[in-house]
Amino acid sequence: MATSSSPLRVGLIGYGLAGSVFHAPLISATPDLELAAVVTGNPERQAQVRREHPGAQVLDDVEQLWTAGLDLVVVASPNRTHVPQATAALEAGLAVVVDKPLAATAADGQALAALAEQRGLVLSVFQNRRWDGDFLTVAELVRSGRLGAVNRFESRFERWRPELKGGWRELGDPAEAGGLLYDLGSHLVDQALTLFGPATAVYAELDCRRPGAQSDDDAFVALRHANGTRSHLWMSAVAGSLGPRFRVLGSESAYVVDGLDGQEAALRDGGTPADPDWGVVPPAEYGLLGAGEDTVRHPTLPGAYQEYYAGVAAAVRGQAPVPVRASDAVAALAVLEAARTSATEQRVVEL
Repeated sequence: MATSSSPLRVGLIGYGLAGSVFHAPLISATPDLELAAVVTGNPERQAQVRREHPGAQVLDDVEQLWTAGLDLVVVASPNRTHVPQATAALEAGLAVVVDKPLAATAADGQALAALAEQRGLVLSVFQNRRWDGDFLTVAELVRSGRLGAVNRFESRFERWRPELKGGWRELGDPAEAGGLLYDLGSHLVDQALTLFGPATAVYAELDCRRPGAQSDDDAFVALRHANGTRSHLWMSAVAGSLGPRFRVLGSESAYVVDGLDGQEAALRDGGTPADPDWGVVPPAEYGLLGAGEDTVRHPTLPGAYQEYYAGVAAAVRGQAPVPVRASDAVAALAVLEAARTSATEQRVVEL
């Protein structure tokens, strides 16, 4: 395990998209973290780890992590494994980061949170989209009062992927927590709750649009927050024309921005937060702030995914609060469960 002067040793479970594109690069880019071990049973991915992170030990069994002298375990495996693997790590006395969603149910998420609290260990959920540049900009506009009272918050993750790609995200078994409601909705709901606080009512529409789809690939969720704001959230794999990423309507002004934060694409292309232009948005892609015909381009704050793991390291050392609390993830899961109930029973669910 790390000393006070050496980086925290991290073990990563899973080296698929989440592990290889998001977690491993961001862990490696964090000065106070060392990617010490990666668990994957896939020979091709094992070779990939050795190429991309030659200093990391490659393991084929999760059980090997508990005696590897680690300080933190990151669970980036398929959703159905999140709870058992996080539970085992906590019981081994290790701090844990779990990729979203934390669990398939709010009850399972709450049990994990309770175990972490009982053991006095850090448990956090990888909600990297809180550090999207466009979301940071929306948060600053809301916090500063430049929009006035926000009446409606519209947020979209829409894509045009008419053909199924395969994989666990498209499976219909509830234990897999597949479908866009849990995949993309985990981000959208978390952002809405972060901005406007608890939801008191949920309405949702979930559909399987693509031939052969077993889980939802087109969804809409409406939230009524306790503060009076209404959030309208869209997620789709079959949007032939994309709506704005955010449209925030306030009593004094509005803000609209298109496109997606570029950090994911940069990570896929091999970029890192050490790049000089990391997270920077060109002026031509700024959103519009104003009302009626009186609008101006408003600078988008730089995206900052690197701040998540820097916050985790500080939390593990007892120097700062956990950057994304497990209780936040449980609240989002309660909303996602209510959304599924709403869509199934075609009614508004009160929370």
